[in-house]
Amino acid sequence: MIGNEIILGLVAFGVVFLSAGLMLALSILRAKNPPSFRSLPAFDRLRRAVGRVVEDGSRLHVSLGRGGLVTPQGASALAGLSILRRLADLTSAGDKPPIATSGDAALALLSQATLQEAAENSGQLDYDPSAGRLTGLTPFSYAAGAIPPIRDENVSATVLMGNFGIEAALITDVANRSNTFSLASSDNLAAQAVMYATAQETLIGEELFAAGAYADSGPFHASSLTVQDILRWLAIAVMLGGALLKAAGIL
Repeated sequence: MIGNEIILGLVAFGVVFLSAGLMLALSILRAKNPPSFRSLPAFDRLRRAVGRVVEDGSRLHVSLGRGGLVTPQGASALAGLSILRRLADLTSAGDKPPIATSGDAALALLSQATLQEAAENSGQLDYDPSAGRLTGLTPFSYAAGAIPPIRDENVSATVLMGNFGIEAALITDVANRSNTFSLASSDNLAAQAVMYATAQETLIGEELFAAGAYADSGPFHASSLTVQDILRWLAIAVMLGGALLKAAGIL
């Protein structure tokens, strides 16, 4: 039993190192030859919404969910932070900085650091630390705290990206009532269901983790999509090979 656990651990480490090596190599190639992706209308509408934020002097709101960085939900939180950084760069020319809300203390601190870095890179000296906000530590208190900025701070676009539950419907409903563009995505199936029903645009499944590449966050994000495809085909090959070996009586 211990031997099997060691083998599984070695396989897991091998996959991690293989993925990291492939992403590094492909990111170098992608920097010279940008890839083309299939069209996702949600990102086309998001680009237009970001353009309106800059043009009319309104504000962008990014809600990052409640995913703890040291939990399995941390991957969706990091995906939300990457899109926050890119959108903060795109809206730096506007009159009002974007707002980030979250339901995890560490995530709130990282959102503040992300917004501050984007402000400094754009030459803004009047960065407001309150732009990155911890609005609640329970699902519905977090959602309740994320609602007032949409209604009261001239928000014209809201992006929900991270780990949510059914409380996400409260945020997207207020966005709809305020005539605010909303794009939503989560790694939680229940949240995906309510988002699909209430948000104007919804990312389903692994599209959440492709957001950085579609938002042009850098070649590293683009290479991650290719690595996902490579690992997917490797998994298919291993399963088919195992089935054939089993059928032949070798396993």
